Amino acid sequence: MVALAHACCDGRAWLRAEKLFSGAHGRSAVLAVALCVGACTVGPDYHPDAAPTPTQFKELKGWKVATPSDNLPRGDWWAFYRDPKLHFLIKQVEISNQTVLAEAAAYEQARAVIREAQASLFPTLTGAYTFTRTYTGPKAVGNQAGLSGVGGVGAIYTTTFNPQLSATWDIDVWGQVRRQIESNASAAQATKADLDNAKLSAQAMLATAYFNMRATDSLIDLLQRTTVQYRKTLDIVQNQFNAGYSVTLGDVATARAQVEITEAQTKSAIATRAQYEHAIAVLIGRPPAELSIGRRLLSGAIPKVPVTLPSELLERNPGIAAAERAMQEQNALIGVAVAGYFPVISLSGSFGWISTHPLPFNVANEVWSLGAAGTQILFNGGLTSAQVDSARAVYWQSVATYRQTVLTAFQGVEDELAVIRQLTQALAVQHQAVKDAQQAVDVYLNQFQAGTVAFTTVVTAEITLLADEETELTYRQNLFLASVALIQNLGGGWDTNLLPSRKELEQGFSLLPQLPPNETGPRPALPPDPASH
Repeated sequence: MVALAHACCDGRAWLRAEKLFSGAHGRSAVLAVALCVGACTVGPDYHPDAAPTPTQFKELKGWKVATPSDNLPRGDWWAFYRDPKLHFLIKQVEISNQTVLAEAAAYEQARAVIREAQASLFPTLTGAYTFTRTYTGPKAVGNQAGLSGVGGVGAIYTTTFNPQLSATWDIDVWGQVRRQIESNASAAQATKADLDNAKLSAQAMLATAYFNMRATDSLIDLLQRTTVQYRKTLDIVQNQFNAGYSVTLGDVATARAQVEITEAQTKSAIATRAQYEHAIAVLIGRPPAELSIGRRLLSGAIPKVPVTLPSELLERNPGIAAAERAMQEQNALIGVAVAGYFPVISLSGSFGWISTHPLPFNVANEVWSLGAAGTQILFNGGLTSAQVDSARAVYWQSVATYRQTVLTAFQGVEDELAVIRQLTQALAVQHQAVKDAQQAVDVYLNQFQAGTVAFTTVVTAEITLLADEETELTYRQNLFLASVALIQNLGGGWDTNLLPSRKELEQGFSLLPQLPPNETGPRPALPPDPASH
């Protein structure tokens, strides 16, 4: 029996176990097989594959957004911006964003799949209560009694009651079920990382839409101020034309066209702003009609975001964590496929009573049976081998996907560091360009009023000024968007410690609040806006 236990822990030694089944130890073989449950798992054990990780970020050389540190806040990464309105909106994402809720439901499903696999570790117990009423005619009774042709023998009615318990158990000798549980637990961890990544992505999308909207607010304000200035210029040109100065009707038309163009641009910007506001409403799970956000200019500087070391990014980016967990999921499935090479060991048993009484629970009426079976596939045309090769190929796909995910994350961080670095410098230069362009407009307008320059010089200067101001606003807008993208690529303060452990998942701990029921009535109104102005 001990030898069998050792044999069943070594898949390659199954032939030794077969000899024990057929020898003098046959009666104890079933017990030995049961004892070795949990003692072995075929297939490769998981070791994380190495990721292509640099020692430092290239774009941090000679310039840093902030000193690399571990100070990235857990969860509320948007607190960096110190914007109550943004805080108010992003908080709604976790509550009612439908994409996030769909991922939460997917995670709950993944946890349930673990329990489905765990059920295979235990016997299946079934109960039955059978009632049978049998009729035997007079002739059949006579024949049974050897009284053929003898009259007076009546029919017989027989009633039997048979309550019974039956159990079957496919023993997980080779760890096929345990490998499946390992795979499912890793898949659940990956799904949880996907949930956190979806949450982070939705929050980043909202922050992006929010800063785009604020930039559009600033553009609307710029265009409205420019329109006022162009109207003043139009009044000057119109007055000079009426007074008979060297101003043509074409100059008046040009000045009027400038006013009309900026008014049209303002209306277009207002339409764009409405689209950003609608997008924000959908991101917080609300119809656009239920959300109105007051206008406010995009001002201030982007926050100094602590940049972690490249090696720490592997633990801080939920997308990378999901890809890494997928590797273990596929690695465990190799073991599931390898177990197909070995026999399936099953135990079965039943216990019950047979009697003519409805409650036959009596020792004298007991009926029971025990059995064991081993099933070995002898030939299946190479199916098992193909399944193992397929599982290994899928694993190597997951390895390549993991490495590509890591590289993409590093690229994202490097891209945004480069953008922030260059745009910060460009913004300072562009700000000076706006000052110079404004000075040129003031000088040329005075010279035009003095009659020393043509009106076309003023128009050219004003067009240049507006273009420079729009470029400066675009640089500022892109800086905010790059800071959001940088924080997202850094994981937004997320950490692998936020993933549930395999032990927690296998014990069925509830790690998420109960999903909200489907909304069938009117939705409650949004809470008061703390920063509406």
